[in-house]
Amino acid sequence: MARKLNVAIVGATGVVGSIMRRLIAAERGNWGEVRLIASPRSAGKQLDVGDEVLTVQAIGEAAFDGIDIAHFDLPDEVSAEWVPVAAAKGVVVIDKSGHFRMDPDVPLVCREANPGEAANRPKGIIANANCTTLALIPTLAALNAEFGLVSMSVASYQAASGSGKEGLEALYAQLQKIAGVEGLGTMGSDLRLVLGEEFDAPFGAPLALNVVPKVGGWKDDGWTSEELKVRNESRKILGLPDLKVASTCVRVPVAVGHSQVVHATFEREVTVADAHRVLGAADGVDLVDDPANGVFPMPIDSVGRSGTQVGRIRQSVDFPNSLEFFVVADNLMKGAALNSIETADLVRRELEAAQ
Repeated sequence: MARKLNVAIVGATGVVGSIMRRLIAAERGNWGEVRLIASPRSAGKQLDVGDEVLTVQAIGEAAFDGIDIAHFDLPDEVSAEWVPVAAAKGVVVIDKSGHFRMDPDVPLVCREANPGEAANRPKGIIANANCTTLALIPTLAALNAEFGLVSMSVASYQAASGSGKEGLEALYAQLQKIAGVEGLGTMGSDLRLVLGEEFDAPFGAPLALNVVPKVGGWKDDGWTSEELKVRNESRKILGLPDLKVASTCVRVPVAVGHSQVVHATFEREVTVADAHRVLGAADGVDLVDDPANGVFPMPIDSVGRSGTQVGRIRQSVDFPNSLEFFVVADNLMKGAALNSIETADLVRRELEAAQ
């Protein structure tokens, strides 16, 4: 009988870490030891993994002794420091940061699109794509396989939790502040006076009753890092280096669930009926498309769901071989924790078979 592998959650105390603990608890029988790792200030905390209560260990070289697979959910600069340390000890690292995603020697894996790439990891590292990209990929992968994706234009409406716990707390604080103000409906731009500059963090502007057309840092020619991730990561995962992509990423006052409007053009003719047939059978996709009866994807209905929801599918009137559709996914679940878990399961089966 194959030895059960040991797994670590690095960044176990964060928002995504809490979901990771729940998902690993659901498949607890597949694993040997489960180890929780976080920053030194979190060391000693007691956290639940299902029925178990485990003590958080401080990140350090010794924390990876005996670990086979480690899920990393840390800021880019922290992952850059510690992921190579873990990999050098023989740990297969699945990293959610952006630091390694475009490294040609690090596969960028999404189970619905390129699961075989999980075994091609010369550095011992597998990257988890950005949450916005992962919301798109299951739908795009299915349509690309059938019709040949040529180009896409994407506008994303991204939840506050995409900025982690800080983002959620900021949105809730702003809403609470606004809720105590009388006559708000007549205030218009004076809303900035109600909130003040202290509520600009972490989005660069108030988010409550507002949208902010900036997600990530500014890059060349007015693009943001998030917009470039959608382009570059989609190309890499789908194996389409020449895919034409335009993306605009907007932060909206939603707690959980990234939404995206997609205009996609294909090599071959495609109809709404064709898209329904393909997406209705696609792995990791929930077809939610009956607008006449009020059925379409919304972030409020995506929370906690493992699938990417797609609906509002229309055939473009002015663009040949093109579709318009609306995609929604839980950015903390599918966009982070679940994809990491699914990738780890691919590696676990591979390593168990090799014993």
